[in-house]
Amino acid sequence: MSDAFVEADNAEAIITRIEHKSRKIESLLKQSKTVEALKTALEGSPPNTRDERCKSANWIVVHRALMAIKDVDGMFSSLDPEYYDILMKYLYRGLSTGDRPTCDQCLRIHEKLTEKAGLGCILRALADTINTV
Repeated sequence: MSDAFVEADNAEAIITRIEHKSRKIESLLKQSKTVEALKTALEGSPPNTRDERCKSANWIVVHRALMAIKDVDGMFSSLDPEYYDILMKYLYRGLSTGDRPTCDQCLRIHEKLTEKAGLGCILRALADTINTV
C-alpha cells in the first residue's frame, strides 16, 4: 500500500477523533466549562498528519473553544503550561484568518500568553515548521 493510502486512512481516523472531540467540547461549553473545553480542543494537537482537512477540522474545534473564553486572566489561572506552545500556534492561525472578532480574541489571549510564557513561546511557535496547525 502506498503512503497516500495510509495517509488517507489515517485522515479518516483523525477526522472521527476530531468529531468526537467536538461533541465533548459542545457539552463542556453548555456547562460553561470554557477552560476545560479549550484543554480538550488542544489535546492531541496538532493532528499527526499533513492532511489539510484534518488541520482545518481541528482548527474549527479549537476556534469554537477559543471564542467562548470570556475571562482570559481566569483562563490562565487554570490552563497548564504544557498547552502554551500549541495555543500560541493556534492564535497565529486565528490571526491569519483576518476575521475581526477572531483576531480581536486572539490578540487578547496572545498578550496574556506572552506575559505568562515569555517570548520563547512565540519563537517556538514560529520556528516549528514540522508540527503545523
